[in-house]
Amino acid sequence: MTVEREVLAARLFLRAVLPVIKVVVTDDPKMKKKFEGVNARVQFVADHEGTPIGSALVFDAEGFRVVHDISNASDITFSFKTIAKMNAFFAGKPVIPKIRGWLKTGLLLNVFGLLMSLKILMPDADPKDPAKRRLKVKMTFFMITTALSQYNKGGDPEMVKWTSKQPERIYQITVDDDIAAYLRVKAGKSMAGRGVYPRRRPFVHMKFNGVEGAYPIVMNQVNMVDAIRKGFLSLEGSPEYGRDIGDFMIRIQELIT
Repeated sequence: MTVEREVLAARLFLRAVLPVIKVVVTDDPKMKKKFEGVNARVQFVADHEGTPIGSALVFDAEGFRVVHDISNASDITFSFKTIAKMNAFFAGKPVIPKIRGWLKTGLLLNVFGLLMSLKILMPDADPKDPAKRRLKVKMTFFMITTALSQYNKGGDPEMVKWTSKQPERIYQITVDDDIAAYLRVKAGKSMAGRGVYPRRRPFVHMKFNGVEGAYPIVMNQVNMVDAIRKGFLSLEGSPEYGRDIGDFMIRIQELIT
């Protein structure tokens, strides 16, 4: 992989994958309990040609969030010699980072638990528990809409070309009242959000028949054409642009796995 693609992959991990940890902290009762009252900052930093690149998980009274700066005041820091090694770590490869703050054992173990929970996003993760399936669908769609925007902001040439030709358009994904996300595109700019976009009718609206309708597509068990035929999905708007979104999703998945 070229250096440029490694940097883009790192952007996706730090700005699209890490933020969906909030779904785990909020929706998984056991994980939620582990981080109640925790006040801590855990950061991931990689060297890129002499410049540190990274993000941090912040737990405090305001709740969980991801920030994209680097601080010497972090409770725990995972350091990587290269961006490629950090990407491999997030992709579940056997990479051992340098850890500062490892004596904070309780926090470190809980953070490892959080990072392990991201494995549910892997293509081969196929949970049987309905709650876990719901978690996978929710995390996947929240992650992929953010990743699409970051893929554009990170400068992927084909994505940039695709977004630059469009007026303001909303690409909406809806599973149910709790699981909905969108991508907003306008003249080369992009923004992702949760829920239903309130101020404009979707240009493309992918409506899934609940979690069980969405799950086969998340697992790549059916393509969009078969999903529509089987009643898993209804597509409102331009099929061509809906197909483009699907193609970019596949490219992003290939880049980060």
